[in-house]
Amino acid sequence: MYFHAGQDFVLNTRDVLGVFDLDTAGASRRTGDYLRRAEQEGAVVDLCAPGTLPKSFLVTDFPGETVYVSPLSPAALKKRAERSDMDSCSMI
Repeated sequence: MYFHAGQDFVLNTRDVLGVFDLDTAGASRRTGDYLRRAEQEGAVVDLCAPGTLPKSFLVTDFPGETVYVSPLSPAALKKRAERSDMDSCSMI
């Protein structure tokens, strides 16, 4: 199922490998290295509106390994993903 990840962008829940809080994960040297490498490879998509601070990042495996930087908190993204799963169950 699909959920809104920010800036009129939707992701398929099955493509998401992980959702990370930038406040906690961003403090790690390894995470910083990972994000810099992904940006150098052109694999980072910024979903934040101008002037909006990012709160999380999502790692996906479609297309390829892509990192989406979102203005939404991990908790908000989790609720949206769960809600989209519940909505699909009601359609069956």
